[in-house]
Amino acid sequence: MLQEFKDIIETQDQEKQEKLIALYSIIKEVVPNATEKISWGMPTFFEKKNIVHFFPNKNHIGFYPGPAAIEHFQQELITYKTSKGAIHLSYSKDFDKELIQAITLFSLEENLK
Repeated sequence: MLQEFKDIIETQDQEKQEKLIALYSIIKEVVPNATEKISWGMPTFFEKKNIVHFFPNKNHIGFYPGPAAIEHFQQELITYKTSKGAIHLSYSKDFDKELIQAITLFSLEENLK
């Protein structure tokens, strides 16, 4: 894990740190060779373009796969709060690992077109 990712995660309380590390691990499984960097001030996975970003907020983790992924997965995301390019992942609910992996893979494939 990139040191800047650790720095951002370590500023959060323990429960949030655990969720952020879990999200990082889910993404990393799908894109193990992606470059890790900070982009737009957020932990980012990159391959040719930004694949996904994530960032801790007060009441949720912002997961940013971009507008194409939000549109593509709109039915699966019906129970989540979303915006044009973001998904709010609650700290109080377990992550849908398969959905996060599918979104990450979709974003990677979009980048490689």
